[in-house]
Amino acid sequence: MKKYLAIALALVIALSLVACSAPAGQPAAPAAPADPAQPAQPADPAAPAADASAIKIGVILVHDENSGYDYAHIEGVKAAQAALGIPDSQVIFKYNIPEDETCFDTAIDLAQQGCTIVFSDSYGHQSYMMQAAVEEPDVTFVACTGDTAAFEPVDNVANVFPYTFESRYVSGVVAGLKLKELLDAGTATDPYVGYVGAYPYAEVVSGYTAFFLGIQSIVPEAHMDVQYTNSWYDPTAEAEAANALIARGCVIIGQHADSTGAPSAVQAQLDAGKVAYSVGYNIDMQSAAPTAALTSAQNNWAVLYTATLAKALNGEAIPKDYAAGYSDDAVMISALGASVAAGTAEKVAEVEAAIKAGTLNVFDTSTYTVGGETVTTFLALDTDGDWVGDTGEAISDGIFHESTLRSAPYFGLRIDGITELN
Repeated sequence: MKKYLAIALALVIALSLVACSAPAGQPAAPAAPADPAQPAQPADPAAPAADASAIKIGVILVHDENSGYDYAHIEGVKAAQAALGIPDSQVIFKYNIPEDETCFDTAIDLAQQGCTIVFSDSYGHQSYMMQAAVEEPDVTFVACTGDTAAFEPVDNVANVFPYTFESRYVSGVVAGLKLKELLDAGTATDPYVGYVGAYPYAEVVSGYTAFFLGIQSIVPEAHMDVQYTNSWYDPTAEAEAANALIARGCVIIGQHADSTGAPSAVQAQLDAGKVAYSVGYNIDMQSAAPTAALTSAQNNWAVLYTATLAKALNGEAIPKDYAAGYSDDAVMISALGASVAAGTAEKVAEVEAAIKAGTLNVFDTSTYTVGGETVTTFLALDTDGDWVGDTGEAISDGIFHESTLRSAPYFGLRIDGITELN
């Protein structure tokens, strides 16, 4: 596996944003997976046995290259092409495809143009991709963020998503070190952090919780408010949310949204004399916030596309769910900004090494409570469409095992210390 992943990583620095995800317990098809307790397994991109020109790829994007999230997917596909020798003539990109019937029509069109595998990059595309899979049984449809593939009555569907919660935690450590520096210097007196979130979905909740736990590993007394924009990509709303959080007293603003709106607003506040710093998502935000940006949590989609496409080239079965994280170089943080606290690089290296070694678990249940109590059980999978988990125990050995029962995040707990403002 490492052979092709190393090639892909050397060819491009793939960026990332949130995938558009759904609430915890999003309804799925009624049929249960054969064994929902089995963790998702990564694909192994062995040397392709088939001529790369024999594969044709369709890519459905909810936005275009102006969105950090979609740009990360575009770069990920291109890196996989380079690693596997797939020419541009064998790839069709479809931009600005909304999460409605347009996606189904686009997926069918790509199949009729000869695509043998079709990817989509937004959770809202998933149901339309599954409909297309029924119509085109000889084409594989992969929803990059999604949670129903294992439940579908057809075999030609799959879900993939990275362990974004791991890079969120590391970016939280960066934020925590800065917060401690501000408190120690008396520049800030309240360990108050803000977070701009797109929607109150499990993917966003998982990410902001991991970010907060990273902060609390440095500043245990930290507390955080989350402001939602109800949009994946709305620069104005994201900027307004950041400004509102700073007005409340937040000194560091994280985000799970797709534009530079929040970092730009934080930079303007810093320039105006406020104590305000930013932790971004998907892309390095230093161009938008040169002194306010501390780092960004990122996904390396090249890893997931390369692994999946190598399987397709080899004629091997593509796993119903594929998730990967730091151990496979599928997640990362961007370059540290000029304003990070002293010693940040060394601490980041230490934390990343611990995550890779398995000695640090992001959702260790001893590090958080819900209603003052330690959580000991959580059913992650909904098999009857009622939006409530009814199978798949996510907690064992004191760890909430995120993205192992399925690739898409399902951590939906609202832990103590975090308040959702809307």
